[in-house]
Amino acid sequence: MKHQIKRVLFGAVTVSMLSSAVCWAADKPAEAMPEMPQPTKEHAWLQQFVGDWKAESDLFMEPGKPPVHTTGTEEIEAVGEFWTVSEIESTMMDKPFTGNMTLGFDTAKKKFVGTWIDSMTGKLWEYEGTVDATGKVLTLNSEGECPMNPGKLTQFKEVLELKDENTKTFTSSMLDENGKWVTVMTSTATRVADDSNADD
Repeated sequence: MKHQIKRVLFGAVTVSMLSSAVCWAADKPAEAMPEMPQPTKEHAWLQQFVGDWKAESDLFMEPGKPPVHTTGTEEIEAVGEFWTVSEIESTMMDKPFTGNMTLGFDTAKKKFVGTWIDSMTGKLWEYEGTVDATGKVLTLNSEGECPMNPGKLTQFKEVLELKDENTKTFTSSMLDENGKWVTVMTSTATRVADDSNADD
């Protein structure tokens, strides 16, 4: 079953947080108990991506050369009403590839936040971003080393666009030395129909 490690880690953190909350509450009168956080419209916005997807992607490995085409799957699950966690499985350079993305909304920062890890790097990427006025495009910004420029920090921009309830696109770009955004990956994903209730 997918996400077993993720769920174990999440469960351990949850137990730790609940233990701390119980200890704190023991010293407080009932009327002083704070209200539990409530999900916002931004949290609800993320829930529309929950489900199974199949994707067609193009990787632009070298300037002026044709992109490398690959296919893959993405399973996006809800973590309560506040977060989504996705697991992407594909093939990169003829090797199996797995990536995990978390997405949520930080009410203090008033920004969408997230992380990315994958099976080919040791980098934990951290995202911050906003949704545009149309409510269809989420732009996430990050910073890290580009394989083509080792040892140098590069600005990255990931754009997730919801075309309709069953189609989404993802574009990854990096800021080059001339201050120009260069596309490094494009992907189009379509939702896989849920046939769990279909007749045998």
